[in-house]
Amino acid sequence: MKYNIRGENVEVTAPIREYVKKKIGKLERYFETPPTSDVNVNIHVHNDEQQIEVTIPMTNLLLRAEERHTDLYAAIDLVLDKLERQIRKYKTKVNRKFRQNGAPKYAFAQMEKEAKVAVQEDESDDIEIVRTKRFNLKPMDSEEAVLQMDMLGHEFFVFKDATTGDTNVVYKRRDGRYGLIEPS
Repeated sequence: MKYNIRGENVEVTAPIREYVKKKIGKLERYFETPPTSDVNVNIHVHNDEQQIEVTIPMTNLLLRAEERHTDLYAAIDLVLDKLERQIRKYKTKVNRKFRQNGAPKYAFAQMEKEAKVAVQEDESDDIEIVRTKRFNLKPMDSEEAVLQMDMLGHEFFVFKDATTGDTNVVYKRRDGRYGLIEPS
């Protein structure tokens, strides 16, 4: 993992940098092969409060956690706990059906390899499309799609239904519940 550690209203010293790398580096044990993604760490100081934000974008998963504390090192520990909880939740819920075929660690790594997202910009005369995404629709059930959507922080998620093979959409409603759009 490549670390991008920035400080706002604080100088990021070598001990702070090493402590962040040591703690965030512990996340590598959850993967079969160490992820090659960038780790973006922002450290802010407001009055007497330290804030740390960690974002780790991966192919089909966005890990993000934010924590505030009066002690910077305590905030780093707390943000690591949040990231570990996110990974464990993702691995147990999404991969529960893969556990029978092998260890979740290997199934998680396989899913990571399968998801490829290509972002392209496209221009049109009448309607301006500012961004196009292309990705493979992975067969899953609606519960797994909702989990994927929540992990990405999106309002909707397009997926291929594992039982019917149709393309479906789950979305978050204004009342906080979820909806499902199926073709007729």
